[in-house]
This record gives sequence, C-alpha cells and structure tokens, in this order.
Amino acid sequence: MCRFFSSTALCLLLVCPAADRMARGEVVRMEIQDRLPFAEGHSFGRTGPYEIVRGRMQIQVDPDSKAQAMIRDLELAPRNEQGKVEAWTDFFLLKPVDASRGNGRLLFDVANRGNKLALWTFNGARSNHPTTLADAGDGFLMHHGYSILWCGWDGDVVEDGNQRVVIDVPVAQRNGQTITGPAHVEISVDEPVRSRAFFYSPWGTSRAYPAVDLDHQHATLTKRPRRSADAIEVCRSRWSFARWEDGQAVPDPTHLYVEDGFRPGWLYDLVYIAREPRVSGLGLAAVRDTVSFFRYAEHDEPGTPNPLAGQLEKAYGFGISQSGRMLHHFVYEGFNADASGRIVFDALLAHVAGAGKGMFNHRFRMATVFGTHHTGNLAASEFFPFSPATQTDPVTGEQGNTLARARRKECVPKMIFTQTSTEYWNRAASLMTTDVAGQQDLTLPDTVRVYLVAGAQHLGAGPTTPGICQQPRSPLDDRGPILRAMLIALDRWASGLGEPPPNRYPRIDDGTLVDLETFHDLFPEIPGVNRPTGYFEPPRLDFGPRFFTQGIAEILPPHTGKPYRTLVPAVDEDGNEIAGIRLPDIEAPLGTYTGWNLRAPEFGAPEMLSPLDGMYLPFPATAAERAERAERGDPRAAVAERYPERERYLARFLQATLTLQEQGFLLPRDALTLLQTAASREHWD
Repeated sequence: MCRFFSSTALCLLLVCPAADRMARGEVVRMEIQDRLPFAEGHSFGRTGPYEIVRGRMQIQVDPDSKAQAMIRDLELAPRNEQGKVEAWTDFFLLKPVDASRGNGRLLFDVANRGNKLALWTFNGARSNHPTTLADAGDGFLMHHGYSILWCGWDGDVVEDGNQRVVIDVPVAQRNGQTITGPAHVEISVDEPVRSRAFFYSPWGTSRAYPAVDLDHQHATLTKRPRRSADAIEVCRSRWSFARWEDGQAVPDPTHLYVEDGFRPGWLYDLVYIAREPRVSGLGLAAVRDTVSFFRYAEHDEPGTPNPLAGQLEKAYGFGISQSGRMLHHFVYEGFNADASGRIVFDALLAHVAGAGKGMFNHRFRMATVFGTHHTGNLAASEFFPFSPATQTDPVTGEQGNTLARARRKECVPKMIFTQTSTEYWNRAASLMTTDVAGQQDLTLPDTVRVYLVAGAQHLGAGPTTPGICQQPRSPLDDRGPILRAMLIALDRWASGLGEPPPNRYPRIDDGTLVDLETFHDLFPEIPGVNRPTGYFEPPRLDFGPRFFTQGIAEILPPHTGKPYRTLVPAVDEDGNEIAGIRLPDIEAPLGTYTGWNLRAPEFGAPEMLSPLDGMYLPFPATAAERAERAERGDPRAAVAERYPERERYLARFLQATLTLQEQGFLLPRDALTLLQTAASREHWD
C-alpha cells in the first residue's frame, strides 16, 4: 500500500504550479527525439499497432531534500542557478497507439549494462534498437497490451555504437576540484593477454575511474591463483597503466598492462588512486523519477505532454542478473517512493539476482562487479541484510531486512525472485531464505515469492559446447517459459486477482538444502566428471567505517572476515535437483542438469566453478552403453531402460508439463512448445 493524493491535493494540481512540479517528480523536461510507428505499423491482435517514443529526460533533484537523502555524494555535485543537481537519461518507450486497447500496465525493463532484455526474454527477439516486426519476436508483450520502457541508470555504461541506453550523472567535486581516493580493480582473464581494460566485459566494457596520473608509484599490483592463496606482488617495473596496441604499450589511465602477460585464471588485484567519482546513486533516482513521470504526470515543465498520461494503472519492474540485483537494491535503499511519496513500482520480477544487491550508490565503485566462487569475492555485491525477511548477524550483532525502508515509506511492492541452480552455487541465493549461519529457514513476507528453477543455469538455454568449462554446458530452456508465466502471475497478484503459486525453493527443514559434504554423498559418481570442492560463500568485508553509511571505502582491498554460510540444492540419484520448479526435462530426464560446471584446466583455476555456467550430462542411450560406462562407474540408468518406447517417455513428459501448467508455472502456449520439442527427440528413431 502507498500514500496517494487526497481530493484536495488533486484539486491543487489543477491550479498550483508547485503542486504540478510535485506531480512530475524530478523530471523537468522531456525531449522527444523520435516518434514513429513500431514494426511497420503491424497490428498486434486486440491491442493493435504500437509506436516508438524515444528521447531524453532532463532531471533535477534538490540535494537538500529528505527525498534525496539516500543518494551518496549528492551534496558534492555541482548545482545549477536554482541550487539543483542536474542529470539526463535516455529513454525508449514502446506503447499501443490506441491507449484504450492496452492493458494499462507499464513494464520497465532495467537495462543490463545498457542492454534491453525484455523483448528477448518475453518475445524471443533481441535488439537494442527495436523498430522492425522481427524485433517484436512473437509479440507476447504487445498482444498482452504492455507499454515497455527503458531508461539509463548505470553511469558506468559507455555508448559504443550498440544502441545502449545511457545516463549522464555529475562528478562529485570539492571546491571545484576533482575528488580523489583509493579504488580497487580485480582482473582475471581466460586467455593470455598483455593488457586489459579495468572493467572489461563481453556485455559492454564499463567506464572505469581513471588513475590520477600515469605514475604508478603509489599503486600496488598483486596476483594469486585463487582468493584463498597468498598474494604475490608484481614488481612495479613489470606493469603500467597502459593498453597493448599494435605491438606496444600505449599509456592509458583505465587499462592495466603486465609485461609478462596475464596468467589465465589468476586473480590480479590493482589498488590505485582514482579521480572523478560519479554520483552513481542518481541513476537509481533517474529510474524512480522517469517511471514516476510516465505514471503520474500530465506534461513536463515546458508543457510537452506525457505520452502515457492517464493511461497507466500499474507499473512493474523487470530485471535479469545485474538488473535484478538493481531492483532489490532499489527497494532496499527506499527509492520505490517518489519525491512526492507515491509508489513507483507496484510489483517487481527479479530473475537470477541471487542474494545480491550491488555497488550502485558508492564512491569509486562499479555497478558491473559481482561476486562468484572464483572471481569478485571482494566486490561486495552481496552484503547484509540479504533477505526481505529479518536476519541477525551473530558476528556483528546487526539485524535487518531489505524491505525496512520501503515499509517506513509505505511503498512495499509485490516481489517475485526467480533463481536458477547457478545462483545457489555462485551467487549465494540460499541467503535469501535462511539465516546467515545456514542453520534455519526464514519465513518470507506475504509480499514476496522465491522460486528455484531446478537444474537451470544463469544464462538460460545455451550451446552444449564446453566454453571455458570441463563439461558440456546446459541446453535447459527455462528463461522464456518460466518468466512469461511469472509475469502473468505478477500482474494478477498486483491487480488483486489472485496470488501466484506458493514459494518453491530448497529448504533446510526438509533436507533439500544441504552443505557440500551432503551434496557429495548424493551426487552420482559419473565417469570423467569432477565434483566441486567449494562454492561461493560471500565473506564479511571491512572497507572502513564509512563504507556502508557514506559509500566511501578507506581499506582496499577490504579486510576479509568469516564468510556467510551458504547452502546448495540436494539432488536425486540422477544428480537432478529435488526442490524447486522441475521442468519436464527434469521430471522426465534424458540426462543430468546442473547449475555448476568447473573451469577447464587450459583456462586456469580448474578446481573453481565457472561463474555463470551449468552442465548437461546425457544418460547412456542403451543398456549396452550403460554396461560399458558401468565399468567406469556411471550408475545412471540408460534412456532405453527408463523409457523402452517413445510413448512411455512422452506420457511422463506430458504429465509433468500439465502439472506445471495447472500450478501456474507454464502458460498453455509454452506447454505446447515443450511437448512438440519432446516429440521430436530422436532417441527412439
């Protein structure tokens, strides 16, 4: 529930300019750069045609307002003549041409490193600049009548020609001069290279904080094979701030050059003095204010009409991975109330966020970093509290939950968290539903649902080539089918039309959430498959006394303390997970699906988990093949022994599919697609 205007306040909106500004939140000007038909004017069923509205939002916030108190370093940002702090963000909106034919719902897709993911997830077509009918995919969101919105929020994102949505936030200053301070970069590569951008990513290299100068006498560089090993200092004469280009080291304050080259799989820790800290928390404010504008405003200050004015009844947030963590952090920091105290998002769908939030509102920290078993242990993307339910840290004595600020502001959204198995192995997902000692289950609030998709991997269905892993990666198709059903459930829930399915995740009290020793006892000994010797347990990190109150790190790398205890899902005799949403490929299996996969030796650190990959290990096809494997120790029954005829396999697959559909985890269209895929399999040809 959230505070709304009284009838008196609504009347004031008609006559009082100050009240009108309050209704618009902090957006002062909307610049529309393009307004044109989407998908060549194609009509999407009952909703009809869509249009594109693309442009830029100019935002101003009052640094002295209590509504902005959570934005770190805001008081150090430059102010305009009115004493306000300015920022701008791109926006991209897809909306029904005829609002009366839409569903009155805004779906805000939190861009992941500037990339648009909602159409890929729900419609099956991926584009950062959706304009054509092909970009609409199967039109799922359009047929349901959603308006779909993106805006920039991550100040780390660089527009590199890939149509990413970006934001421009100011740099904190003191007396007109840049602020400097310590910064930390961890670099780990999978191939031998001589240089690397500080925050390289295949999804978009982030805008790093540059070194104060190229003289690295006050910087340190160490390396180690894994986080638990002792650090080895790299001699200053053997590295520099530079990039390797055309056979030479070119000075660059945002790249690290190592003369002997980076060793694959090793962890390199650079601590240096950085400059020009962005006021990163303004990105969260930009999401708040942009969504609030489209939801509540009639027009901007110059009078440009809001394209969605009077059309929206509900607003939902959706995010995958980093973007899902951002949504959890957004609520945790209290941003789900706008500057006028109104609710921003009625409901949120966060996919594969683990137990993480992020470094989205801290000085000289990067939104792109995240912790895993091998890399990112010092990222602090996982920090206490982890859960919407109250937790107590017995080491520090802290107590808290991630909804406390939203409750105080009376703007608690409905929240669905969907996790894959990878989040339990690599993203500490168990901490969302257990105490931090891993001893007992928590009772989640009624406004929260958590679901594990058993055996799925973080990245969704992918090729079965090994990549950097020891074993084939997972083809399990979970993302589209599950999230389409979850969006329908979320909308019904937020609209008061019925609750989503009950929570479905592994628990301590029923033995489906276990420690590593118990997992080893359960997982079958499959020939050629090494079992994990560990998984991600986020350490307690000490960055100094101002880190969690002011966002300022004074100890880098941070001191590490006792890790929080995490647990992983228990498995059956085939190695498939028992708890969670068991897709038909798990209920009627043809192999073992996991959310973990070990790194291959040629990529370094072979005893560590690949950060985001799962594994697929097919069963023996026949009894003869099983007998051959049995000599090497494979205990799993062959496909032909489980399902002597195709009909037996299809009957079991059909029953599993219908059960999930009845429970609300599959839509009929996706159930049919899964059945068609199963019928085409060739084991019995």
